[in-house]
Amino acid sequence: MPPSVHLPADPLARCIGWRRFCAILALAGSAAWLTACGPRYDPPLAVGTNTWTGYEPLYLARDLGLHDGLPVRLVELGSTTQSMDALRTGQLGMAGLTLDEALTLAQEGIALKVVWVMDVSSGADALVVRPGLADLSDLRGSKVGVEQTAVGAYMLQAALRKAGLASADITVVPLPMDEHLSAWRDGRVDALVTFDPVLQVLRGSGAKVLFDSREIPGEIVDVLVARKEALDCCSQHIAQLLQAHQRALGHLATAREDALQRMTPRLGLTPAEMDAALGGIELPDAAANRTLLSGPEARLAKSAQRLAANMREQGLLHRAVDAASLIDDRFVRGNTR
Repeated sequence: MPPSVHLPADPLARCIGWRRFCAILALAGSAAWLTACGPRYDPPLAVGTNTWTGYEPLYLARDLGLHDGLPVRLVELGSTTQSMDALRTGQLGMAGLTLDEALTLAQEGIALKVVWVMDVSSGADALVVRPGLADLSDLRGSKVGVEQTAVGAYMLQAALRKAGLASADITVVPLPMDEHLSAWRDGRVDALVTFDPVLQVLRGSGAKVLFDSREIPGEIVDVLVARKEALDCCSQHIAQLLQAHQRALGHLATAREDALQRMTPRLGLTPAEMDAALGGIELPDAAANRTLLSGPEARLAKSAQRLAANMREQGLLHRAVDAASLIDDRFVRGNTR
């Protein structure tokens, strides 16, 4: 380990910090791939994710050997903010984002498409508080940590709205995801908008959930997005990546104990914690993705339009976004051209 890299003592935080450093090196090695695409060039397709339960089947597929021979590089970053920045600059060809983050990039004019729904949060995103805070109204005057992303703001605003509070009634403490655990343990925050795997660790240490994504059903959706350049040069590789993902979901369904054992080391959870974390999300298969993404009645397009309208009302989007045009359903239709 280079002497200039200082990692925290906590095992989960240390794991996240080291992955973040390795991801920077990986991105540096793949920065030129978008401009290098050509008829005789087979680039490694850089796919970025932050640490999140819903993206874990991608890594399970890799662990099962389903990526062998496939020119794909999974790059784990410390936060979705880093994933968004890497998409902006072309250092990533694909990334896992929440739907609202994809809308944010579309507003900026980044040429990308949603190609797959990775998961729908149903309790895995939450606002947790320290013992002594009994309900949401007790947040008044408290310090609330939240990642400075659209989904963090969306969750916090939804919780405050339910409590009848405004942002001015609390002190917002901006925190990247890889600082959530340390900020909580250091006492820097009274409450925290967070998600798995950190959520499972905090619940195990006595944190109380006052609000979670079950109260805003279907609103927090994680999607796989691809830049136009990646779609133009590497659609076959994307299709193979998604096929491997589906096989990993099948392994999770039929050999759950083995899958949990394979998935837990990366996230720093026990198999029981991993099982609980997976219980807080829905993992759509190919059939569900066709329903979500394909045809004039595509459910995700309607959800995205509603979400975009809500984000504009809250000042999270500054202009209208054609959410329907953000979706590319070629892969759910089996057409990779």
